[in-house]
Amino acid sequence: MFDLTIVIAFISFVLSFLFALGGVGSALVLIPSLTWLGVPFNLARTTGLFVNCLSMLGATYSNIKAKRLDFKLGLPIIISSIVLAPVGAWAGHFLSIRIILFVFIGFLVFSGCMMLFFKRSKYKDQYREDRPVIGPLLVGVVAGFFSGLLGVGGGGVISPLMILQGFNPKKVATVTAFAVPFSSFSAFMAYAAMGSVSIKILIFAGGAAWAGGYLGTKVMHHRMRPESVKKILGCVLILIALKLIWSL
Repeated sequence: MFDLTIVIAFISFVLSFLFALGGVGSALVLIPSLTWLGVPFNLARTTGLFVNCLSMLGATYSNIKAKRLDFKLGLPIIISSIVLAPVGAWAGHFLSIRIILFVFIGFLVFSGCMMLFFKRSKYKDQYREDRPVIGPLLVGVVAGFFSGLLGVGGGGVISPLMILQGFNPKKVATVTAFAVPFSSFSAFMAYAAMGSVSIKILIFAGGAAWAGGYLGTKVMHHRMRPESVKKILGCVLILIALKLIWSL
């Protein structure tokens, strides 16, 4: 059990580091990884969501420490996502989850391809710096709903919608990292109440995730350009879509 815990901590660190480069939580990839190691699905799900929360908290701590986080831009997303997450969970009792998953997968593939292959010939390095309320508020509505419906953090929704609105991918990554822990923790509490929890695994995996998220964010801001972050986000979205296709 000790060896397995070390392996889980290592995987948690690596995935949290890589996904923090794009400001997105790693739960969607960590959960199947844990099940491949033989961890029961209920335990893997609660562990993945807990790791999601701590890795993004580590990323957010790094952003706050370096004064990179735009609180005013992220606040509408957090408020609306917290309100809509329970609505999404409630809707899951009445809507066909397969239909919702197919729609969600299509959205992720489209958004990922836009980030990977769409190039603007004009103003490609110019990004808006205003702090609107309606746009981010609607982003939080969509992210919160899908977060509650699917039991994920919502980062795969927040990032593309904010970038499509013209915001700097680096700023989007910090705002996404700021918003994801709220929905992830809410989902963690709900699923933990329904499944098993290993305190030992949570401590090891959670600590590794916090460190991975913190370091990944520092590397992203000091070593990478906005367009590179955008490409990473596109790859992350495609990976999430592939994982969801695998789960169907």
